[in-house]
Amino acid sequence: MRSFRPLTLAIACAIAAVPCLAMAQDTTSASGKHFTLVGGIAQNQPTGDATVNGERADFDGEPAATLSAAYDINDNISIEAWGADKASHRVSTSAGKVASVDAQPYALSGQYHFRTADSTVRPFVGLGYFESNISNETPQAGAALDGQRLGMSTAKGPMATVGVDVNFSPTWFARADARYLKGDSDVEIDGSKAGTADMDPVVVGIGVGAHF
Repeated sequence: MRSFRPLTLAIACAIAAVPCLAMAQDTTSASGKHFTLVGGIAQNQPTGDATVNGERADFDGEPAATLSAAYDINDNISIEAWGADKASHRVSTSAGKVASVDAQPYALSGQYHFRTADSTVRPFVGLGYFESNISNETPQAGAALDGQRLGMSTAKGPMATVGVDVNFSPTWFARADARYLKGDSDVEIDGSKAGTADMDPVVVGIGVGAHF
């Protein structure tokens, strides 16, 4: 299990900088709003291939709470810091469940929002970088890995986002989005590499947000 502190620090700095940035008068922002906060829930569903000791393994999905904070450079371009709570994934092979692991992704990305700020429906796209901390790697009692020490490295790589906002008022809106996180994790058993997990999760979520 490897550290994801560099990205965590970057996200913390980005969120801390938002109030200061929002105080600046940006004449390119017709709406006059510079800060967006969204809370919601999303299904974290791994889609890639994985192997453990030469055998194919599958990771199931689980919903988790999400939170994002964005600085809106203008009405169309924003910088977003996004993260999700831990999702617990059951790891299964042809013999059944062999372990469970928790994954917690964080990301920084740039986004482009289509249409004007006062449009009711506003699609958006984004591209950025994520890291997903893997923790609580627990072999299943009585299964093939029982009694062994299981470890997985931090997954990291590019993230692509598509979504849509539905505005209820100049402040409040609903959001639906989908994120594809492309990154793999090394699997270790008792300190030796025993496989690779290309988890490549698709994270599909809904939420409620506000512009300030």
